[in-house]
This record gives sequence, structure tokens and C-alpha cells, in this order.
Amino acid sequence: MARARAVNFDDRLTLVEHLDELRTRIIISLAAFGVAFALCFWQDALMLEIFNAALPENTPQPITLGVTEPFFTTVEVSAYGAFVIALPVLLYQGYAFVLPAFSDSEKKVVLPFLIAAPLLFLAGVAFSYFIVLPAAIKFLLNFNASDFNIEVRAKDYYRFIGVLCLSLGVLFQIPLGVLSITRLGIVTPDQLAKNRRYVIFGISVVAAALPGGDPVSMLLIMFPLILLYEASIVLARRFGEPRDRDLAGAEPAAGESG
Repeated sequence: MARARAVNFDDRLTLVEHLDELRTRIIISLAAFGVAFALCFWQDALMLEIFNAALPENTPQPITLGVTEPFFTTVEVSAYGAFVIALPVLLYQGYAFVLPAFSDSEKKVVLPFLIAAPLLFLAGVAFSYFIVLPAAIKFLLNFNASDFNIEVRAKDYYRFIGVLCLSLGVLFQIPLGVLSITRLGIVTPDQLAKNRRYVIFGISVVAAALPGGDPVSMLLIMFPLILLYEASIVLARRFGEPRDRDLAGAEPAAGESG
């Protein structure tokens, strides 16, 4: 039978039991995504309305160019929405699988990262939807508008929104990445500050590679990412000591318990 209970740090599981637990958590994750997808597909009109809200006023509805395109485009939009809705369950299942590998003292170090990850992801999605998309779409649709008969294709437009929002959700994890590598002692806050010009260059390359690539969206994407990096350096100076220092105090307690 598949494992359903939480695994403790002191439990000793066989490889088969680990795989059994992993299978169970994958099934739960797929079930959560499936339920979220069914909900989004049921409310497909609402999902499309949310995506279309980023279009400027008086812009015609996105067009489709094939017999099957309306169906598969709706499926794609529903999948984007389902991922965001199911994200808490997906992250919890991932956390629940790896957390037993950490001792109680290690969990105190890891827990803030686990709480911050979904919040930063949602912040990135919200920033993309409410700030970046309206400005980028307005700029792109009005660029040389008098020289083109501009019509928005549904498949490309919805993919543009979905990929951009999810990408910024991932990129907003910069503080967690910076704190992780400083806690592990891979780099120091001083090294991060000294090499910020290379990081800014990398951020500009990523911003150019994301959907859009226009100057407006690039600047709107770069600005918060640079701020997050600078804030990460400040946090790293305050909380980014190597993890060994955080766990040093736990060694006597472990010895006493043994």
C-alpha cells in the first residue's frame, strides 16, 4: 500500500518505501492539478476574460486560425490557471517528501525558505500581470500601428501571458537563491556585491530573452529583479551566514539525545 503518513527524520526507509512514497505524492499532485484544471476548464470563459483584460480598450477579441485552435488554446489557458491554483499543493507535496531528510534544527533553517517560495512566486505572477503586461502589450500593439493591420492571435497572445507570468514567478525566487548559496558558504555577501555588474548584465539578457523583448517590458522586468538582488545582498549580510554556524548549536543536543 502506498505511504500516506508523514515520514520522520529518524525513520529508516528502504528504497522501495521511498519510491512508494514518491509515487503517492506524485499521484496526489497530479490529482490536485487535475481538479484545478477541471475547474479552470469549466470556467473557461472567466479564464479567457482574465487573460483578455490585459488588452487595451477597444481591442478586438483574439482570433483563431484553425478548426482545433479554439479548443487547444482553451486547454492551454486552463493549464496555466490550474498550475497557479494547484501550486500550494504541489509545493507541499515536494516539501513533505524532502523535509524528513532534515533534522529539527535544519528544519528551522529551511522553513522560512519554504514559506517564502510560493509567496515570491505569486508576487512575480502578480507583478507580471498587473505591471509588465499592460505596458508591454500597449507598446507592442501601438508600435507602427498605422503601417500594419494588427490582429491578435489567441494562441500566441495567451502563451505570451502564461510564459511571461510563470517566468517572472520563478525569477522572483532570486532572494532564496542568494540566501541559499551564502548559507552554504559558496559565496559571501561581499562577493555578491562586488560582482553585481555581471548579475545586472545577466538579468538584462534574461529580460531580453523573455516573451516580448521590447524596451518597455525589459526595463519593467529588470527593475524589480535588480531591486530583489540588492535586497538579497542586504538579507545575506544579516541572515546569510554559512549553515554550519546555524547547526553548530544542535550538535550537543544531538549527542545528549543519543
